[in-house]
Amino acid sequence: MDIIQAVILSIVEGLTEFIPVSSTGHLVLAADFLNIAQTDFVKSFEIAIQLGAILAIVCLYWKKLLFDRKIFTRLVVAFIPTAVLGFVFYTIIKQVLLGNTLITLAALFFGGIVLIVIERVYKEQEHHAENIGEVSLAKAFLVGLAQSVSMIPGVSRSGASIIGGLLLGMKRSAAVEFSFLLAVPTMIAATGFDLFKTNLNFSGGEFELLAVGFAGAFVTALLAVKYFVKYISSHSFMAFGIYRIALALLFWLFIVI
Repeated sequence: MDIIQAVILSIVEGLTEFIPVSSTGHLVLAADFLNIAQTDFVKSFEIAIQLGAILAIVCLYWKKLLFDRKIFTRLVVAFIPTAVLGFVFYTIIKQVLLGNTLITLAALFFGGIVLIVIERVYKEQEHHAENIGEVSLAKAFLVGLAQSVSMIPGVSRSGASIIGGLLLGMKRSAAVEFSFLLAVPTMIAATGFDLFKTNLNFSGGEFELLAVGFAGAFVTALLAVKYFVKYISSHSFMAFGIYRIALALLFWLFIVI
């Protein structure tokens, strides 16, 4: 991997981390398109630069993260399923799932179908939770359980947690915000655990690539989050479902076959 490829991947990460299209899936497909071999470093790179995107959320929502006790409690509870399952299945995730193009395409395709179906049946009700503080701890845990499915590349962490929130009686804006904030402990833990497992065994050039990827993802995500919040105020997720299906089919037809 060179600097230009690192910049491209960081932009892909920043643009896709918080919308329901799977940033990890896009990174896998982008690396495949750019002929970047899925080495252990590249897999660590794809995990670590997500922390740059997460920093954008910290900058935008730091008051809620630090000073809203109800939100903090629910984020801790929602984080538990992913923390436990991620620890147990780390080796399978790193060695089998990450970098697997076929699994990624299948998850993108079927995830797109799920998004479209959810949009057709979901009807926002007056009694649905308007903010995260109204969500019960049990429902917060279930949202976290839904998020844990995103350990499969192509599923989409944000998509899984947003769908979980909608199905559990949250209004669209609350489900999206919960997804944003839940990304903070999730990706900090995922990146920290991966760096611990690799013992920071990177060369000077690899650290440089990580720094470039981190910075690029942060700047891009900062812009993308602001746009996405405006977009969902007047649009459904239907377009993202169609996009996922189209991307999976096009990549399969023109790249894989």
